[in-house]
Amino acid sequence: MQLLIKNIALLVQVEQGAPVHSLAGKNMQQLPVLENAFLLMENGRITDFGPMETCPLVQAAQVLDATGKMVFPCWCDSHTHLVYAGSREQEFVYRIKGMTYEEIARQGGGILNSAQLLQQTTEEVLFDSAMERLAEITRYGTGAVEIKSGYGLSLDSELKILRVIKEMKKHTDVEIKATFLGAHAIPQQYKTNRQAYISEIIQHMLPAITREGLADYIDVFCDTGFYTVEETSEILQAGALFGLKGKIHANELAVSGGVQVGVQHGAVSVDHLEQIGQQEIDCLLNSQTMPTLLPGTAFFLNIPYAPARQMIDAGLPVCLASDYNPGSTPSGRMAFVLSLACLKLQMLPEEAINAATINGARAMELQQTHGSICRGKVANVFITKPMPSVAFLPYAFGSNLVETVILKGKVVHTTAKG
Repeated sequence: MQLLIKNIALLVQVEQGAPVHSLAGKNMQQLPVLENAFLLMENGRITDFGPMETCPLVQAAQVLDATGKMVFPCWCDSHTHLVYAGSREQEFVYRIKGMTYEEIARQGGGILNSAQLLQQTTEEVLFDSAMERLAEITRYGTGAVEIKSGYGLSLDSELKILRVIKEMKKHTDVEIKATFLGAHAIPQQYKTNRQAYISEIIQHMLPAITREGLADYIDVFCDTGFYTVEETSEILQAGALFGLKGKIHANELAVSGGVQVGVQHGAVSVDHLEQIGQQEIDCLLNSQTMPTLLPGTAFFLNIPYAPARQMIDAGLPVCLASDYNPGSTPSGRMAFVLSLACLKLQMLPEEAINAATINGARAMELQQTHGSICRGKVANVFITKPMPSVAFLPYAFGSNLVETVILKGKVVHTTAKG
């Protein structure tokens, strides 16, 4: 099936040659565009694009007119927790009253609260609610997403989450990567014997997950009050033996050593990074690990934002992701993440767009197929409402400017008339 978009006011982030793997430092300001362009898709792939005067005469099955509008590659959201049971607005109220995230966690709230709710919820209910969230973020322009487990904290419940993610892959054109995050917290019954739970992860959870082919990555929450550097290293080593590359929750609450242990083990990404300094930046500069920033978390928890300007100016790439979850970021709206990146992380709009597309794809190892407008890549794009410039997208933080979403060359959502 062919789909042609014509009269595009601005085709954003075009690549004429081989796909760019990621953008770092000053190169993050580069955002190639084409004015008055066309985009042709066939059999789920981008086959051609260029100025309208070179638009081929094809009998496309579907033609969309994008006069006055822009076309972007879909967002690549590389850090979410979409599969969860229930909400945690009471903790939101606790924080308003002055309690910290760590204090709530110590009293059995936070991740442990979500784990208890999830254990009581069936796979069917989890699947239905997660698919609703997936549909929501799709309408906002997300075309690739990583979903973590971690709200199970037991063999049966972690498997339950990962099975739901596996089932979700069968019912969507969104590209989904699954991450095993059994080391999200220490369950209450293991508080006095942490090693016993780590052994449960290594000796029982990992073999069961591998047998069913449920995960692409393994993650550990390496931070104060959660997992130590030594524990993280042990879990990552075990994951590698089962063919799972690492991803790390690092340095959200403190300078935890999570960046260094992630780089040491060749982690695909280290995520959060609200608390890092020059030592961590230098470590990342000598690695292939993608620094991933989650400004929605800092916004919602009212904690310091990651030093993105310092990181980019030092020559690092950065990725932006939503961290959609019930406790610290109950939103998967990537356009708002870009707004926060510009307002609070001092990122330019071009840098933020690159961080949420090309670099987001790299953080999921999808850089060859997603994240830009490139011949041969998967045809995941969205058409905006009329906009005066690309900067208008993060500027208009309260507006949903995504009008039409196309996944694998098919329109999956539109609010366009006619």
